[in-house]
Amino acid sequence: MTAPHGTQEPSDWVRRWSHLVPAGGQVLDVACGHGRHMRWFAQRGHPVTGIDRDPEAAAAVQPLGRAITADIENGPWPLAGEAFAGLVVTNYLWRPLFAQLLASVAEGGVLLYETFAEGNETVGKPSRPDFLLRHGELLTLCAGLRVVAYEDGFLDAPERYVQRIAAIRAPSGNGRARYTL
Repeated sequence: MTAPHGTQEPSDWVRRWSHLVPAGGQVLDVACGHGRHMRWFAQRGHPVTGIDRDPEAAAAVQPLGRAITADIENGPWPLAGEAFAGLVVTNYLWRPLFAQLLASVAEGGVLLYETFAEGNETVGKPSRPDFLLRHGELLTLCAGLRVVAYEDGFLDAPERYVQRIAAIRAPSGNGRARYTL
């Protein structure tokens, strides 16, 4: 039996690059499920916001921080005008939201994105092209950000094809974010 989405350990990718989020900066977890990444960041001193269309998931993350129940695929973006020091998206893809997600990354903020990619249809679900990133798609999406790390390929345990990126919006002024790899 599989644990409910969000109750598992945080993604290795998110753990690896979470240090890039400015200390104490607000983190948004999109399609947060039961809050595995919200919990990770809250334990590290970040105020957290989670958004999910499932009211049960939003209720589950309420003790961690701000929880928003919203259908972001069929309704308005509920965080218009807000920017976050960290924006986390895992196992979720809704291309019409890309521009809004990028606009929600604050200056000096970090986008950590990891989801299924082309090729996954050969090993399992999701298998529809609507839910699989095309090769290089995250690089194209993040063309205006400083890409710190990017991967596109096959992972095992469980078998899946993923694409993932860690990218920083340059702060105003010197135009170059300082970070430690």
